[in-house]
Order: sequence, then C-alpha cells, then structure tokens
Amino acid sequence: MTNQTHFDLVILGSGSTAFAAALRAQELGKTAVMTEERALGGTCVNRGCLPSKNLIEAAKLVYDAQHPRYPGLTPASITLDFTALIQQKDEVIASYRKKKYDSLLGSKISVVEGHAELVDAHTVRAGDQHLTGEAILIATGTRPVTPAIDGLDTVPYLTSDLLTHHEAMELTACPQSLIIIGGGYIALELGQMFHRFGTKVTILERSGQVLAHGYEPQVGQAIGTILKEEGVHIVTEASIQSVRSEGQGVVAQVQVNGALQTFQAEKLLVATGRRPNTETIGVDRVGVALGDRGQVKVNEYLQTNVPHIFAAGDVIGYEQHSQMATPVGSQDGGIVALNALSGETRRAVDHRVIPRAIFTDPQIGIVGMTEQEAIAAGHRCWCRTVPMTLVPRAGAIRDPKGLIKIVADAETNEVLGVSMVGHSAAEVIHEAAMAMRFHAKIQDFIDLIHVYPTMAEALKIAAISRYKDPAKLSCCAE
Repeated sequence: MTNQTHFDLVILGSGSTAFAAALRAQELGKTAVMTEERALGGTCVNRGCLPSKNLIEAAKLVYDAQHPRYPGLTPASITLDFTALIQQKDEVIASYRKKKYDSLLGSKISVVEGHAELVDAHTVRAGDQHLTGEAILIATGTRPVTPAIDGLDTVPYLTSDLLTHHEAMELTACPQSLIIIGGGYIALELGQMFHRFGTKVTILERSGQVLAHGYEPQVGQAIGTILKEEGVHIVTEASIQSVRSEGQGVVAQVQVNGALQTFQAEKLLVATGRRPNTETIGVDRVGVALGDRGQVKVNEYLQTNVPHIFAAGDVIGYEQHSQMATPVGSQDGGIVALNALSGETRRAVDHRVIPRAIFTDPQIGIVGMTEQEAIAAGHRCWCRTVPMTLVPRAGAIRDPKGLIKIVADAETNEVLGVSMVGHSAAEVIHEAAMAMRFHAKIQDFIDLIHVYPTMAEALKIAAISRYKDPAKLSCCAE
C-alpha cells in the first residue's frame, strides 16, 4: 500500500513484465506503481515456470533412479513424500519472490493490492485506491482457458494453477489417476511429471497428435511416441462430449474416432490453452482496442491505440509476432518504460528470434519458423530432420531419443528455424537462436568448431546433411 496517488507510470499487474518496466522507470529517475490481486510476481514465479520446473526435475530424479539407462546400474526406488515435495516447492517460490520481487520495492517502485481496472485514460482503481499516471502499462497476463464442455461447470477440476503457492487451488496430494484435457506443452510437461510420480495419466487431445499447432509435425510425433513408450496414455482424435462427478472422481465421455468411450480418474486437469486477462480491467471505458482473442492490440512500440497506454507481456498474445513467454515480457516491459518515459527515445520490439523450450524429458527446443511457416512466407525451403542417434553425445550417454530439424532458405542457405527434441535441447537451442539473430547460414553451423561430444553438435550434424550423409562421417568430420 502507498499513500502516493500520482506516478509517472501506473502498471496493471506485478509479474515479470511489470517489474521490468518498473525497474527501467526507476533507472530513468521516474516513479512507478504496480497492482496485484493475487501474489506479487505474477504467474511465472508463483504458479508457472518456477514451480513446474522445480517439480519436473524432482520427477526426473525419481524416474531416472527407477530406470537407469546404463547396464550395470541396478534400478532403485525413491520414496515419494508429495506433501514435503510441495512444501519445498513453496519454500523455493517464497525465497525467489523475496529476492527477485519484494526486495526491489522502494521509494520509486511500489505496489497496491487489489483488482485493478481503468477508470479513465489516466486513472486506475486498485482496491480502494485511485492511481493516476502520465503513462499506463497493461501487463495483466493470461489465465487458463475454460472450454465449453457439458458438465464442466459442475465438476471440480484443476488447471495449470495447481502449482500455485499457498492458494486454495494448490494440489497438495498426488492423485492416483489423472485425466488431462489438451495436448499442448502444459499437458505434456505436467502429464509426464505426474506419471513419474506414480499417477496413472491419460491425455485426451482432439487433434491427430500432441503439439499439433505451431510446431513441426515431427516434434509432436516424436515426443508423443516417447511419452507413450514411457507409459503415459495418449488418446488423439478425442472430442470431449461431457464430464461428470462419480464417487470421489470424475468421468469423461469422449468421442474417439467416431466411437464413444468412457474415461475415469480421481482428478481432472483442463489444459486447453490460456487467454489474455482483459475482460474486467476496464479497457472498454477508455477505448483500448482488443484483438479477436481478447489480446490488447499494440504497435511496434507497444503502444495501444490510446498513445499513452501501453501493453506488454502475455496480455498482447501474438501481436507483433510476440510469444507468450516470461523473457519476452521482461524485455518488452523495459522497452515500454523507455518509450513511455524517456522523451524522444523510441525503441521498436524485435520478436524475430525468440527461443522457446518445453521441459519434457527429453526436452524440446524451438526457434524461428517451421517448414510450413517458411513456405507461407515465400521461402523455397531446404528442410532436413536428423535423428539423435547420429549425435555422438546422445549415444555416449545412452539417451538417443529425439531428433533435430533445420529449416533453411534453399537459395540463400540462411537458417530460418530449428526444432530439437533431445537431451539438453533447452540449452542447445540458444546457439541456434544466436546464429539466427545474425542471419547465419548453414555453412556457419558447419564451420563452427563444436566441443566433442556435446548435444550442440546436433546443429552441426544437421547442417552437414545439406551436403553429405552425416551417418557416413567420422567424429567431428565435416
């Protein structure tokens, strides 16, 4: 709470985008106030990136102990105390929030608790306070989508918020069985995690494969096969007809390839995407334009159609080719403060190269265009998919699952996109991203001397396949 009511920058939200903007405002000698109706720090630290990756790694330890990849290593059983595991997760969140968020508040950066909404073009009401600003930033993020499924409004169900910190929806007991509706990255990460903790998991995906939209088809095929082999039950072409409570669990009636099937589990997790938080923040009062998915529309400077009102982070969806990811929002939050508060200085966003990762095991790393996107953009493509079995490091550590695909312009050889399913893909993808930032060509990946043996060699091997069969080369040869 603050006694001050007028600021240089008023921010709706207190997540990574909001804090980046507030810190940049402070560097410029300006004042900023954030608002928050749940927990300081927003989705990523409290119920998204941080808690999920914490628990996913714990699940990997359990699985690897039970399934050692090396002959000569005897499987071991790790006792799971899920309550203690959740407690340590909460401690990690609390510590991180204190260091990276609470400690940054001060004389020029403050926060007001309560639901925030625009009263007029320069005024935000948060709780019982009215805050006015020279500029306003909408950084309210997204929330899980609630699909239109018969009976869902009468059935207790989980969303990705189940990993939240000290809130009523936090899951504190590991379910014996779980139905997940959706086959996107959240469904895959959490589905594999719970399976490894001992939960019987069924994933219901309406498309023909998981990760059906926005990814290379080979990626969804590969990770789907891997998860099935691990024991996750994945049902595709699954249209949810209805859900209902039965006893202490839930029952789903599902149309699968024209036949009605019944699935039953202790818990139901709905993971069908996320939508921008724009319905209840008063944008209609000030005429801020929204897109067809509820996202705030912005120009390349992250201005809305009301010039002193900006928007950044997940709330803008895919505007200006953005991606809904924490580091994107953080960078864009700083850009907003610069554009809003520094006078003549203006910086446009650059969302051309945004690396992304899915923390399944093996990991998935993606950057740039898919083959379909490149063709749609007018490129004549050279595209090649190489299995991880050709990467020496993958064989050396007995983890050859996955693949790597390079998308390049067939005429210029510029690399336009890379998708990787494999060990350490979330780390490797940064090399591809840095190369693409400087418009690297296939030969640049070949000419770069890579450490041997590393997973990053997958990039070089895939590039070599433009000219040679990489299966017929000695190690490190070009």
